Amino acid sequence: MSGKDRTVIGLVTALVTVILILIFVIGLGFTNNGQKKEEPTFTQKFRNDYSIYSLKLPDTLDFAGEDVPVDYFDVREALDRELLVNTYWQSHSLLLIKRANRYFPMIEEILREHNIPEDFKYIPLIESELTHSISPAGAVGFWQFLRGTARDYGLEVNYQVDERYNIEKSTEAACEYYKDAYERFGSWTLAAASFNFGRSATARQLERQEADSYYNLILNQETARYIYRILAMKLIINNPEKYGFNLREEDLYYPIPYTKVEVDTTVQDFAKFAEQFSINYKLLKIMNPWLRENYLRNPRGKTYEIKIPEKGYRDYQKLFTNHKQ
Repeated sequence: MSGKDRTVIGLVTALVTVILILIFVIGLGFTNNGQKKEEPTFTQKFRNDYSIYSLKLPDTLDFAGEDVPVDYFDVREALDRELLVNTYWQSHSLLLIKRANRYFPMIEEILREHNIPEDFKYIPLIESELTHSISPAGAVGFWQFLRGTARDYGLEVNYQVDERYNIEKSTEAACEYYKDAYERFGSWTLAAASFNFGRSATARQLERQEADSYYNLILNQETARYIYRILAMKLIINNPEKYGFNLREEDLYYPIPYTKVEVDTTVQDFAKFAEQFSINYKLLKIMNPWLRENYLRNPRGKTYEIKIPEKGYRDYQKLFTNHKQ
């Protein structure tokens, strides 16, 4: 066989091979079209639906009307840390958004009455998660007041009554603290940070480091993160969808409507007291956590205001509907 014949046979063989492959692929396609596609596994779905993204930081930002120098690399990295932590700690931040809907309106009103910037409402959010918690150092309530500071600002603290657990009164006390701190530092940012670090300690570090701004101070880790934690929650709560939090109106926690009853005498048994208003002891304490015992001696005849939830408070759907109206 000549070389020319071999070349012709080789070309024909290659052409036939290509045609057979095409026929097989087309046939396989027809076969698959007639079959039900296999469902993706859970792992495949997870990989498709769940993604982790680095977050874009804002070009400008402020706390209480004071500019945050987001062009500083250390400020950007500190803010980035807290924004990532609070965005991807989803269950934690989701609960904070829900609770904020219940408590922020009341806190905002008191802040306005005392001419304190609205951004201070985020402080109890990061201090206590809007719960009546107790820190290892003994700080108590939404605003985490220590006993001595609470008394300095007019809160009653004893074994029967602890007004650090009274949201309204402790918020008013916090406002008075911030007024004093602002007068001392001339900065709302430093006033906020000093609530965590202490006014005297803040003043010492400003002098020692010859600094005039929170953002130029080296501080302990807790206070160094403090303002950035506030800023992160401010960004998330002001635009939750941007950070992946999707809530319906009915998912939020709403304020519980209540009336106030004045008491200026001894109460022997708050369980029996609660029965007079068709509620139980548990609900009385939920509404009035500042009552620390199941009785009130009240030898001086001081007038206390006790919250009683209004009728229908437990019908949550009705409560939600009322708030929508």
